Order: sequence, then C-alpha cells, then structure tokens
Amino acid sequence: MVDERIRQLTEDCREEGTVMKGDLWVSPDQTAAVYTARSAGFCFGVQRALDTVYEQIRSEHAPIYTYGPIIHNEIVVKDLEDRGVRVIDSRQELENLREGTVIIRSHGVSREIYDLLKERNLHVVDATCPFVRKIHRIVEQKGNEGYEIVITGSAVHPEVEGIRGWCTGEVTVVETEEEARLYKQKTDKNLCIVSQTTFNLKKFYKFVEIIMGLSYHKPAVLNTICNATEERQTEARSIAKLADAMIVIGGKHSSNTQKLYEICRKECSNTFFVQTFDDLNLRLVPFRGIVGISAGASTPNILIEEVSKLCRKTILNRC
Repeated sequence: MVDERIRQLTEDCREEGTVMKGDLWVSPDQTAAVYTARSAGFCFGVQRALDTVYEQIRSEHAPIYTYGPIIHNEIVVKDLEDRGVRVIDSRQELENLREGTVIIRSHGVSREIYDLLKERNLHVVDATCPFVRKIHRIVEQKGNEGYEIVITGSAVHPEVEGIRGWCTGEVTVVETEEEARLYKQKTDKNLCIVSQTTFNLKKFYKFVEIIMGLSYHKPAVLNTICNATEERQTEARSIAKLADAMIVIGGKHSSNTQKLYEICRKECSNTFFVQTFDDLNLRLVPFRGIVGISAGASTPNILIEEVSKLCRKTILNRC
C-alpha cells in the first residue's frame, strides 16, 4: 500500500511552483522513500570563496593564508591545508606576516582588519560573499545617517563580528527572543534592523515584531537573510513535516547548519545532525516511511551524495 505522505511528496516533486524540487527515490513496494533536498550543499558565496582559494593555489602565489577558516567545514579546510593553505586565527598572527597572499573568507572581516591587511602591503584577495558585503555597506551608510543599528544573529559568529566592524555608530546584536524583549535603545535616534545572512527567517521577523512593539521610532527593517538561506530553510521545513527521519549534514561550527537542524528538529523529532559519512548510524533510521536529507551551505556535494547513496542502499533495498 502506498504511504500517503510518499504519494504527496511524489506529487510535490512533479508539480511546478513547489519548493520540493530535489531528488526522490521510492522503494519498489512504495512504503519507503529517500529525498535529498535540491538546496542542500554549497551556496553561491561559499562556492565563490572556494573557487577563489583554488585559483590562488594554481597561480602559485605562495605562501597562501585565509583569515579564519575559508568555510565552516573541517573536511574542506583539511584539504586546503594539505595543499599548503594556512589559516590565520588572530590579528596578532596577521601583524606578524611579512609576505604572502591573504584571502578574506566568505564571512567577511571588520573595517579594522580590512585596513590592516592593506597597511601590511600583502597580496589581499577579497572572497567576502557579495550578500555579506552588501550588509557592510548598509550599516556603514545607516550609521553615517545617524541610525542606531540592531543585528539579529550570533555575536560570536565571524560574519556578525565583521558586520559590527563596519558600523559607525551604536550597535546591538540580538540572538534570542529574550534578548529582543530586553533590548533597550542606547540613543534617541532611529533604528535600522539587519540580519546575519544565515539567520532563521521566522526568528528574524519575530524579533522585529518584538522590537517594534517597544514603542521606539518605527525602525528601518532590512531583511538581509540571503535567498539561498531562505530557500534551504523553507525546503527543509517542508520535507521535515512529512518525514519519519531527517538527516542534516554539516560542520559542527557551521551556524547555518545548526539553524537548519533546529528547524528540522522542530518539525521532525527524529532528526540527526552528522558531520561526516562515518557519523551516520542507520540503525536509528526507520525501515519504512520517508527519510529526508538536507545540508548546510558549507557541506561538500560529495559528502551529501555519499550519505544519500548509503540511505538508498540500506533503506530502499531492505524493504
């Protein structure tokens, strides 16, 4: 008998205008299915940053450094290290450099670090995601216009640290609903609210609603969450609502993957966060029903395909 949810998923994958455009495999008896999200894997900004690093490797502009890990994925970073690319983790390390190429990662850096890179007379290659760089310009301009800035996101995330570093006035980072409710404006100026590009979209609008209800001037609200993040979260939420199990693949330090896991976990209690192929324990995955697979923006496609193949071989073939 065909599982009703599998039938619905199959129809959604075939219909135009739905978010379900990924790859679907169904068992011969139509009682089990594996769905891999179309939006899983590298986003534009991450792919662009990686392409930039490999281009510099080919150009032999050694030594090559990245300011912080180029992306939050240990497998990729290890591969780059094997190719001679070193990671700089602090301003002090940067100040000690005398030569070489320094690549600014997709998360971007503060104005202070950007200026220091230029002062050191190093070969600087800027791989900042264009969507992140746009936020830098926004907060710089709004600050110059007299706005107080609110950033929704994680204060310790490198992207948010970089955004803060381009603010020219008062700035506050809000990460939780409690922080939004406790927010107190530091000035009597107008507010401008922006977001980390990978922030949870629903949380962003919830925080905006809370802050707007605190009787301040009507803020300028700019949804700076990138389209790829919105698409990834929307597709993952849709499949998690139907799934018996969800597998979210990504690095443990990846903010967007952690948020993806939270979204899926809310819809499907049987959600697993795996960093590598070896982390996947299929004994915990149900034999029947739907298994959904999504992945963060820093997850290599080869890893996603490995997990998908293992699920298909183990689940679909044993039905």
